Amino acid sequence: MPHLARYAWAVLGYNIAVILWGAYVRATGSGAGCGNHWPLCDGQVIPRDPGLATLIEFSHRLTSGLALLAVVALLVWVRRACPPGHPARMGAVLSLVLILFEAAIGAGLVLFELVADNATMARALFMGAHLMNTFVLLACLALTAYWLSGGAAIGLAGRVRAVAVLSAGTAGLLATGASGAIAALGDTLYPATSLSAALAADLSATSHLLIRLRVLHPAIAVGTAVLLMFGAPRLAGGGSAIQRRLAFLVAGLAALQLGVGLLNVVLLAPVWMQLVHLLLADAVWIAFVIFSASVLRKEAVADVAAASARPPYHVPAEPLHR
Repeated sequence: MPHLARYAWAVLGYNIAVILWGAYVRATGSGAGCGNHWPLCDGQVIPRDPGLATLIEFSHRLTSGLALLAVVALLVWVRRACPPGHPARMGAVLSLVLILFEAAIGAGLVLFELVADNATMARALFMGAHLMNTFVLLACLALTAYWLSGGAAIGLAGRVRAVAVLSAGTAGLLATGASGAIAALGDTLYPATSLSAALAADLSATSHLLIRLRVLHPAIAVGTAVLLMFGAPRLAGGGSAIQRRLAFLVAGLAALQLGVGLLNVVLLAPVWMQLVHLLLADAVWIAFVIFSASVLRKEAVADVAAASARPPYHVPAEPLHR
């Protein structure tokens, strides 16, 4: 199934591009480019005489629709090529369900007018939920591609320590992503004129809640990055060479993301840097998901079970002396 595996990786890559374009829509305030109409744009299938904001929003809807069709095609191909019980079948089904949720959340943002200059907490909660759903969608797409490329299914039995560490990493990355989405919204709606002014606004009791919430993101991000940089290599210490390489990839990307996040703050979050920051966040998440699948593969569980059942010494079949 090499062609199917390559297609699955391509679908994952295309969805990352769509996600980045969606962030550009938010960062440029173009979310209301089609008014409060969905799925139509300003009440039309194809908008006539559109402005720049309309072109940006309409193109995002088109690319999102193509992403949905690509996932549908992936599911059909997987069901035809993979036998029942193959993990990629479930991964493809979940990918379709999650991309439909993604479309529903995007529609809700438009229909409830939680776009453009809307600074309500309802929009912040929608953005956080949108990001978390996006991350889970990317996880399912990445796992589907991983399984189609020969990766083993996941088994949790007998892996209490690994499950605990990986669950903590998952929760940390999801919290980092959700808080990052809210922080990015605050940066878009209330751009700072200088670094000192931004820090003062973050700590001021009179600032808008979206501004005061920005401080949560770096705190959560630093804690999660430290966990990944030290926890992933330690967890893979006794594993295969591939696991160790994946662990150091996760740790390296987490460290790089910290540096880019700091640069994003210093530069006052320009649009291009927000996109780089989000791209790295997606890369860290996908690398972590594949690393987790490698650690929790069923073969590893079977090896652990066999090792624990093996007697501590070998009993000869016959006496040593006749």
